[in-house]
Amino acid sequence: MPTLFEKIISGELPATIVFRDERVTAFLDIHPAAPVHILIVPNKAIATVNDIADSDEALVGHLFIVARDLARQYGIAAEGYRLIINCNSHGGQEVYHLHMHLLGGRPLGPMLQRL
Repeated sequence: MPTLFEKIISGELPATIVFRDERVTAFLDIHPAAPVHILIVPNKAIATVNDIADSDEALVGHLFIVARDLARQYGIAAEGYRLIINCNSHGGQEVYHLHMHLLGGRPLGPMLQRL
């Protein structure tokens, strides 16, 4: 069964696409946690970080290049931004299609609350 992100990539579900090429699609998060909150997903279905194959090395690197370019485009590169990739339930992954969150536009505070 296709994931939510696969349906966005195929055009079955609407999204505000901010970047697309043959390897990656990036779109605005519908529940943003920062003024800039973009999801960057590979067009190839990869469930989690644990499922990345050695042959996906260039694709995964491309996610970071796209994130860098979008940070520049959205004016958050100079002040800083955060990239988050969650993996499985303890990591907070909600959609099981590899994706990177690009967040910025305000100070984001500590990465995690300390116990």
